Amino acid sequence: MRLLIQRVSKASVTVEGATKSAIGYGLLVLMGITDSDTEYDVEYLSSKLVNLRIFDDTNGVMNLSAIDTDAEVLIISQFTLYAQTRKGNRPSYIYAAKPDIAVPLYESFCSAVSQLLGKEVKTGVFGADMKVELINDGPVTIWIDSDERSKKHSQL
Repeated sequence: MRLLIQRVSKASVTVEGATKSAIGYGLLVLMGITDSDTEYDVEYLSSKLVNLRIFDDTNGVMNLSAIDTDAEVLIISQFTLYAQTRKGNRPSYIYAAKPDIAVPLYESFCSAVSQLLGKEVKTGVFGADMKVELINDGPVTIWIDSDERSKKHSQL
């Protein structure tokens, strides 16, 4: 499971010309799901997302989380986060989960984040052609892949 997290001043998603969801200050989360993802990935990433300290404290240091700041959250499904571009110029999406796997995990993730925040999470429409608008604040953009939780990385 992959999340592309953007701290935003505001964000919205439009489907078929109508605004489906909009938030003020908070997080826009683009979410990709692959066939091997499970509820364990949902649990790990939902907790990681709401506790990620990427909001400024009174000293201007990124030291506060979405929970600390009562941030709003907009979660958009985006299968293209699993694009494979090694061969040729046309991306392959063979690693993106099909709807029968992806929809329940997407809904579970949105529910888990909502529960952890103690308030409604805004969403897009799974599988729809969506227009997403945002004002990235900072800019702050963070990439998290649940596969990374078990890998050890050497320091640069």
